[in-house]
Amino acid sequence: MKLAICIVHNRDKGRISEELVKAGYKFTVVGSTGGFLKEGSSTFLIGVEEPELKALLLIIEQNCKSREQLVNVSTFEPTPPGAFMPNPMKVPVGGSVVFVVDVDQFHRF
Repeated sequence: MKLAICIVHNRDKGRISEELVKAGYKFTVVGSTGGFLKEGSSTFLIGVEEPELKALLLIIEQNCKSREQLVNVSTFEPTPPGAFMPNPMKVPVGGSVVFVVDVDQFHRF
């Protein structure tokens, strides 16, 4: 058995949840926050048997697309007060990160 730890942007949470339920996966969702943009994300904990892993990863890939977002980034150079001008730049957001780990034991009570 494997444990897939899947981190997705909150915009993708509803879509991926629906598709996982349709496919019959059982999962737990934990609210989380991204480190760079400090935006909301969701972490899915999904137990899966090894033969089903490819199908699970395909569902995640098809339903969690990355996109670009403009964010204001301040310069690290010291500037006089009142002269702050943030520089908007495009950064990729969304998509997913999936960690797959082996599970030695699994119990459902």
